[in-house]
Amino acid sequence: MAVFSESKWVWKNGKLIPWEEATVHVSAHGLHYGTGVFEGIRCYNTANGPSVFRLDAHLERMFESARTYGLPIPYSQEELTEAVADVIHANGFSDCYVRPIATYGSASLGVHPRNCPVEVAILAWPWGAYLGADALENGIQVTVSRWKKFSSLAMPATAKACGQYLNSMLAVQDAVRRGFDEALLVDEEGIIAEGSGENFFMVQNGNVLTNDERDHVLMGITRDSVITLARDLGYKVFVGEMRLEELEVADKVFSRGPRPRSRRSALSTANRSATASRARLRWNCSAHSLRPLQDAIRSTRTG
Repeated sequence: MAVFSESKWVWKNGKLIPWEEATVHVSAHGLHYGTGVFEGIRCYNTANGPSVFRLDAHLERMFESARTYGLPIPYSQEELTEAVADVIHANGFSDCYVRPIATYGSASLGVHPRNCPVEVAILAWPWGAYLGADALENGIQVTVSRWKKFSSLAMPATAKACGQYLNSMLAVQDAVRRGFDEALLVDEEGIIAEGSGENFFMVQNGNVLTNDERDHVLMGITRDSVITLARDLGYKVFVGEMRLEELEVADKVFSRGPRPRSRRSALSTANRSATASRARLRWNCSAHSLRPLQDAIRSTRTG
């Protein structure tokens, strides 16, 4: 797992401040109830300098998540775009992870956040391979989580909100405790949702399969890019329901989120093992599968 590394400067509420001063009060509403929205965005070093991957789309989703929760972000998307550039430049980064976040601050600890101010911050720091630099070469171990993915009737799954990630945290903690690297969440009917922090894809007979908001998943920005690139390269992409039983006949599976599995490849692809059950999955990663699609995604980082 990647080690967290502090940076020098954080953008908070309209200005750059030192990292150690970027704090919240213990009575902040967001601290107690998880009332906030955020994004996870990669900045890559390219021939033209640091380049933030689909920043507009990420910020648009952040504002949409905020609208879903009735959280009024007191800055425009254009102001946050400039702030992202400022925090990357101030820290001297060319390759980093960017985390914009907006949460309710301190004024009341009733469940309703009335009168609570909205605090906005943007962090940036170096973040390498999420599951270790050798994940693609040596494979990852994945289990179907005993924790179920929550329904969109319970919480808006398409919003990237702070408190919703307790579901993912429970799943990945349980997976690691049982000797796995990652968890795959399904709903109560056994329909595949997503990983703890990534969208899920299957490959069968050269076709790419994934799901959408009907299966209570976050509509990932990188997911959208993978689908677009795959279709541009001639792969047939089918979007719909995926059940655990289909893993028995899948040729490969891969997941994708904003946190890279390896600096060598933008995709983590995996060969299905000979044994897979509703309770347990194991697969080995392969850096050579879906090579045209991998190369295309890599070019979006360096071009």
